[in-house]
Amino acid sequence: MKLSFFGAARSVTGSRHLLEMPGFKLLFDCGMFQGRRDEAVRRNRDLGFDPKSLGAVLLSHAHVDHSGALPVLPKRGFPGKVYLTRASADLTAIMLEDSARVQKNDCRYVNKQERRRGKTCIQPFYDGNDVRKIVRRFEGEQYGDQLKIAPRVTASFHDAGHILGSAAVRVKYTSRGNTTTVLFSGDLGRSHMPILRDPEPPPACDVLILESTYGDRLHEQAGEEMKKKAQDLLNHARTYHSKIIVPAFAVGRTQELVMRIKELVGEGRVDPVPIYIDSPLADKATEVFKRHPECYDDETMKTFSSGGDVFASRYIHFVSSAEDSKRLNAMRGPCVIISSSGMCEGGRVLHHLKHAIQDEANIIVFVGFQAEHTLGRKLVEGWDVVPIFGVPTPRRAQIVKLNGLSAHADRNDLLAYVRAVNPPPSTVFIVHGEEKQALSLGAAIQAEHSKIDVRIPHHGSAHEI
Repeated sequence: MKLSFFGAARSVTGSRHLLEMPGFKLLFDCGMFQGRRDEAVRRNRDLGFDPKSLGAVLLSHAHVDHSGALPVLPKRGFPGKVYLTRASADLTAIMLEDSARVQKNDCRYVNKQERRRGKTCIQPFYDGNDVRKIVRRFEGEQYGDQLKIAPRVTASFHDAGHILGSAAVRVKYTSRGNTTTVLFSGDLGRSHMPILRDPEPPPACDVLILESTYGDRLHEQAGEEMKKKAQDLLNHARTYHSKIIVPAFAVGRTQELVMRIKELVGEGRVDPVPIYIDSPLADKATEVFKRHPECYDDETMKTFSSGGDVFASRYIHFVSSAEDSKRLNAMRGPCVIISSSGMCEGGRVLHHLKHAIQDEANIIVFVGFQAEHTLGRKLVEGWDVVPIFGVPTPRRAQIVKLNGLSAHADRNDLLAYVRAVNPPPSTVFIVHGEEKQALSLGAAIQAEHSKIDVRIPHHGSAHEI
């Protein structure tokens, strides 16, 4: 067997890991790379492998850095199916539709500027028709079911607690009485977070492919300290009539952030401030959440079953049309605008940033990891001038990070996950983390488990297992 890494190797985007067995090839994830424009175009058009040779794709979850390149596969002759959980199937379908729409709109907007400068126009990676073709290949499965995806090859999905439907994916290959088991963690979530169930303990495996997004750091607590920060932000918005811009993926962070704000209002700690969730996808994603109670934790189940709606409120507004989105740019605060994409690499949030970033009363709040070279990363690093739609733009708005809302496991969570594999795996591959995080986590695993072969692959590297 051989493992090759064509994305999310010493980086956090474009997750694509190819597993080759005699007579069969499968791909863990098929994500879109996000970062510098030229590099993103190159990596998203050239996937690094021949889709015609793939027998199947096993998808860990719906986020575009894991699923966003799927519609490219049918265009390149992919003959197989995409296996994923049922909740992920519903979410991924709308995520990919939204991705195609965002690419079309962003390309139209950027090309208008580029033509004025005499530069070459850019094209979307795929369109809605490509999305529909790949969605027809989806095979939604339940957690824990054993699937036969090829002779001598079975697979199963295990709740990762990261977003709705997220899973660690286990593949078992049997030949001549010998069995090799590979477990791909996908993105692991955290325990004791609202809405979703805690991650399942890992099943036994010989080889573990482990994410490392926060492999070198610990999260702040997601309880009272985080709520106090959110309270201070809302009070600031009310006092200075400012806007709080939250770049957030429409799946996961949006629903969780809304719940946290509702808690503060319900406890009487803040007066309601208008919240605008500016994404057609967010509205659709919330409906998907309601259709999949099998993924909820006990607290959220009680909220739904008692007749309450954990997302709707008199001061929370879903914004769908482009016209209503544009009106938000001319609106004065106080208000909170939650809009994707979470790394500020496309979508409506770019327009909100363009209009709000030069006012020092406004605050831009980040609730998730920002990949290297993205606009979100530049803002988190405190750049005074940032490129928005290619135009250098002064930043005067304040920047705040709320890592307590992160849905990623931190260093301690990841180390605990490895310890829970019984017996220990023979090999651990560290992926989906920048080099610093991956190397740090790898060294910590090696220090605890001297007999485990810990590897940090490079992009394009291949490894016999």
